[in-house]
Amino acid sequence: MSGVRTIVGMSGGVDSSVAALLLRDAGEPIAGLFMQNWADDGSGECRAEDDRRDAVAVCGRLGIPIHFRDFSGEYWKGVFEHFLAEYAAGRTPNPDVLCNREIKFKHFLDAAHDLGAEFIATGHYARVAEDGGRHHLLRARDRNKDQSYFLHQLGQHQLASTRFPLGELVKTDVRRMAQEAGLPTAAKKDSTGICFIGERDFREFLSRYLPARTGEMRTPDGHVIGEHPGVFFYTLGQREGLNIGGVRGFEPGPWFVVGKDVAGNVLYVDQCRGFPWLESTMLQSEAAHWVSGAPPAQRFACTAQTRYRQPDEACEVAVREDGTLEVRFARPQRAVTPGQSLVLYDGDVCLGGAVIAATDAPLEQRLKAQAA
Repeated sequence: MSGVRTIVGMSGGVDSSVAALLLRDAGEPIAGLFMQNWADDGSGECRAEDDRRDAVAVCGRLGIPIHFRDFSGEYWKGVFEHFLAEYAAGRTPNPDVLCNREIKFKHFLDAAHDLGAEFIATGHYARVAEDGGRHHLLRARDRNKDQSYFLHQLGQHQLASTRFPLGELVKTDVRRMAQEAGLPTAAKKDSTGICFIGERDFREFLSRYLPARTGEMRTPDGHVIGEHPGVFFYTLGQREGLNIGGVRGFEPGPWFVVGKDVAGNVLYVDQCRGFPWLESTMLQSEAAHWVSGAPPAQRFACTAQTRYRQPDEACEVAVREDGTLEVRFARPQRAVTPGQSLVLYDGDVCLGGAVIAATDAPLEQRLKAQAA
C-alpha cells in the first residue's frame, strides 16, 4: 500500500474517528482498518455491522481508504477461551487487557505492517513518550478517560509502533471536534460491555458456555440465606443481582458478595458494615509484565490500581525470582479480586502490571485453608 504511513484502527466510534481526523489534518498519510473480532452467537445485540457502516462512513467523510480484517478466530483462541477458563475457576478476568495485548497490538499491528505501514493509531486515551531510546506508557491528560490501565501489557515494540492522538485531549473536546468536522459518529454512544462482544445479558451469555449449578448463599458464619444460580456469575464486592430480600434474624439493608467456594459451589454474602471480609493489605500476583522490559528494582515503592479508575494507592513491591510479585499496601484495600489486573505507576508513567492471584483477605484465607 504505497504512501500510507499509519493505519488507524477504526472501531466505528467517536474516539477512533477523531484520532483519524487529527492525523489526517496533521498531514499524515493514513488509512483506516476495521476489525471484526467476534462471530455473533445470537446472544445479544450485535453492533458489529452498525460499527462497520459507521467506520466506512467516517473514512469516506475524511477521504481515506479503509481495510477490513476478520480476527474472530484469533479472538476466540487468544482472549475468549482464557476468559471462560478464568470464570470457570471462580476468578474474574479482565478481557480488555488481554484483548489489547492479543488483538489490537498484535494481530492488528501485524496486519498494518503487512500493508506497508510503519505505525498504527487508536482512539485510546493514553500517551507514549520516548527517552533515550526507551518508550514509556503515560496516563492520558484526561484522568477520567485514561486507559493506560488496560494497556499495561504493551512493550517496547508495540509502543514504538503506536500513536495515541487523543492522549492530550479531554472527551468533551473530542466530541466537539467530531461535530465540527461533520463526522457521523459525533453523538454516538460510547461502547460498553465485554471487549468486542458488547452489551448483553451477561448471565445468559455466560451460561451459553459454562454449565451453571444452583447452590447455597451463606454468610461467613454459615447461615444459609438463599440460593444462587452459579458462583461464576458473581464477583467480589458485588451488590446488584443478589435478589436477597428480608432475611429473618438480620437487619434490613444491602448484601454484598464476599467470597466464592467454587469446589463447594457456595456463594458467601454479608451485609459488610466496615467490609471486614473484603479487606486486604497484601496481594500476590502471577508473573508481571514490565513496559520497559524489566522492573525498576527488586524492591521498590510506587502506586497501584487494582481496578479501573481507582485512586492511586501507595504500596511496596517485591519481585520474586519467578517474576511474580508480592505487594503490600499502605492502607487496607477493599474487594481486591483474583483474576483482575494490578497495574503499577510512578507518577504518570505506567510501569507494568500483573494478574492478581491471591490476597490476605480473611475469608479468602479461610477458604484456602479449608481446601488444603
